[in-house]
Amino acid sequence: MKIAQLLTARRDASHRHWTDIAAYAYLLLGVVLMFGPVLWLVLSSFKTQAGLLEFPPSLLPMSQKEISVAGYPQPLPLFTVTMEDGTTRQLAQVRRVGIQSQMVDPDNPSQQYRVAIDKRVPVREFSLATENYTEPLARFAFPRFLANSVFVTVVATLITLLINSMAAYALSIYEFKGKNAAMLMVIGTLMIPITIILVPVYLVVTKLGLVNSLWAVILPGAATPTGVFLLRQYMLTLPRDLIEAARMDKASEWQIYWRIVMPLTLPALAVLAIFSIMWRWNEFLWPLAVLTKTEVYTLQIGLNAFQGELQTQWQYLLAMTVMTLTPVAIVFVFLQRFITTGIANTGMK
Repeated sequence: MKIAQLLTARRDASHRHWTDIAAYAYLLLGVVLMFGPVLWLVLSSFKTQAGLLEFPPSLLPMSQKEISVAGYPQPLPLFTVTMEDGTTRQLAQVRRVGIQSQMVDPDNPSQQYRVAIDKRVPVREFSLATENYTEPLARFAFPRFLANSVFVTVVATLITLLINSMAAYALSIYEFKGKNAAMLMVIGTLMIPITIILVPVYLVVTKLGLVNSLWAVILPGAATPTGVFLLRQYMLTLPRDLIEAARMDKASEWQIYWRIVMPLTLPALAVLAIFSIMWRWNEFLWPLAVLTKTEVYTLQIGLNAFQGELQTQWQYLLAMTVMTLTPVAIVFVFLQRFITTGIANTGMK
C-alpha cells in the first residue's frame, strides 16, 4: 500500500507536474544503476558457457534449441536455413565440416542437405542452465567452503562486537589521562593498509601454529578501529545519569556494561554487525595467505578454484557468486533499518 502511494504521488493532485516526471526518471535511473548489475549477474548465472561468450550478449539466458531425430542417438542442434530458392526451413545439423554443414529434415531424416554455415541461423529458446548451481555442489567441496565461511563470519562478528564494545565502553564512559591520545591512536590505525602489516601478522600467526586454521582468519581482525570509533560515538550520547544511578545501586561495571550500555547500544551494534559480516564474508587477501589446505578454504578462496590457468568456468563462477551474495543480502534486509534509525537514537525513550 505504501509503495503504491509512493509511485502515484504527485506534486499537484489535479494534474501531473513536469517535476514529477523528472523525479521518477531520476529515481528510475538510480534503480537501474544500482540493481542493473545485480540483475545481469543473476541472469548470467543461468547461462551456459557458450551463452556467456556469445556476442552480442543477451540479457535473458538463451540457448540453441535441440531436437531428437529418428536414427540419431543424441539430440541435434536446430537451425533456420535459407534455401537456394530463398525459402526458409528448420533443419537439424548432423555434423559440420569446414564451412559446410550436413543437415537433415527432422520430419524426414532420410533427406540430407549440405548448407553453407552463413546460410543458417541457430534457433534459440529461453533455457535456464540450473546445472550451474547443482554441478559445483556435487563436484566441488562447495558445502564445506560455505560452512567454513559461515563459521568464520559468525564467530568473528561475535568476537568483534564484544571486543569493540568493551574498548568503546572504556573510551566513552571512563575518564583517565591519555584518553584522547588513546582514541587518536585507535583512529590512526585506519591509515595503515593491510599490505604493510601482512607479513608481521603472518609471522605471529605462524609462531602460534594457527596456519591452515580458521582461527588464523578470525583472531587477527577481531578488533577494528572503525567499530571502536562507531560504538564510542554512540555511547557518548548515552545519559551519564543512568550510569551513575546504576553505580549508586551497587551495580558492578560488568553489570552496567552488559545490562545497561549494551541494550541501549543495540542499534549501533547492529550497524557494526552488518559491516563485520560484509568484511568477513568478502575477505580474500588474508585467508589466501594463511589458508593453503582445501578443507579449510572459505567461499572467496573456493571460488578461485573455478579460475584455471588456461580456462575459466564462468558459468560456475557466476552461479556460486550469486550464492555467496545471497546470505549477505538477507542479513542486510533484516538489519538495514538500524542504519537509518539506530544512530539517530539517544538511548532514552
